[in-house]
Amino acid sequence: MRTLQVDLGERSYPIHIGERLIDRRDLFEEKIRGRQVAIVTNETVAPLYLERLRQALSGYAVTSIILPDGEKHKNWQTLQLIFDALLEARHDRNTMIIALGGGVIGDMAGYAAASYQRGVDFIQVPTTLLSQVDSSVGGKTGINHPLGKNMIGAFYQPRAVIIDTSTLATLPSRELSAGLAEVIKYGLICDEEFIGWLELNVDRLRALDPVALTEAIHRSCAAKARVVSADERESGVRAILNLGHTFGHAIETHMGYGVWLHGEAVAAGTVMALEMSSRLGWIQQAERDRAIRLLQRAALPVAPPAEMRPGDFLQHMAVDKKVLDGKLRLVLLRGMGEAVVTGDFPRDVLEATLNANYGAMTEQMGA
Repeated sequence: MRTLQVDLGERSYPIHIGERLIDRRDLFEEKIRGRQVAIVTNETVAPLYLERLRQALSGYAVTSIILPDGEKHKNWQTLQLIFDALLEARHDRNTMIIALGGGVIGDMAGYAAASYQRGVDFIQVPTTLLSQVDSSVGGKTGINHPLGKNMIGAFYQPRAVIIDTSTLATLPSRELSAGLAEVIKYGLICDEEFIGWLELNVDRLRALDPVALTEAIHRSCAAKARVVSADERESGVRAILNLGHTFGHAIETHMGYGVWLHGEAVAAGTVMALEMSSRLGWIQQAERDRAIRLLQRAALPVAPPAEMRPGDFLQHMAVDKKVLDGKLRLVLLRGMGEAVVTGDFPRDVLEATLNANYGAMTEQMGA
């Protein structure tokens, strides 16, 4: 087992990474204050891992809350089911909520923890690659709104993140690729050396090589922990973690939540951010193409949906958390491994980026 620390003063917490950690009672016990535990999971994950976690927590009064699976259920109605179950079982302020699942479960269980009786403890047990390397770390919790993704929520840190890498054995290959989009992101925004490592190891990652996966998860979590420790509430540098997300969230919202997986939309959005960075002269075309090839090798889409028009993007991007005082800000690359958040770009460069023919661009690369 490898352990990292997210340094946030009295809200600091560990990230444990290893195999079969769901069975490690000690990792949970040291964080649980009372006798009540509520495990929030979904109908896909529950048959695979819920009973094992309940066994590890024998002796506690455990409430299991099994939600429908999918991004389309990340809403008020589903969140209410968590509150219903907590109240019906009379959970008090010493209760521990455990999020067992992917990013949707982690975001909703975390938001429930932030809100229930004005705040109770929670632990993240992420079971997808995307949630292990991104959404479980950093305290962003929330739900979607029909007009925009993740627009309702809270910054609320977990007491621990327990990453059981063996859960990836049951992850569909499409979901694994979606997670690789976030892994690749870390190399692009703050660790150029990691890009080289990923180019050498992406095939091992897709084949679920445990050594390669643990290294990729560790490096990704370490990068995120550094950024979150420096800027917990995204008032500055933390926004670089959103590379590809402004374009990507527009895709998710326009296509309907869950039609494109979050990581797939982020991958296509990252290609658009790479293209815009290239048009601004900040990265070379060869560097843009290098990143696109890596995304392709991870079996990710590298072009936005053909049916989306520039006006569709602009409409959805206007409802984005990085819009300040009416000004759109984007995460772009000044260089490989160096991201910036900026609203200082010519409008015609953005429009050219939205009008680019991504299908033709990637075909020319031999995709």
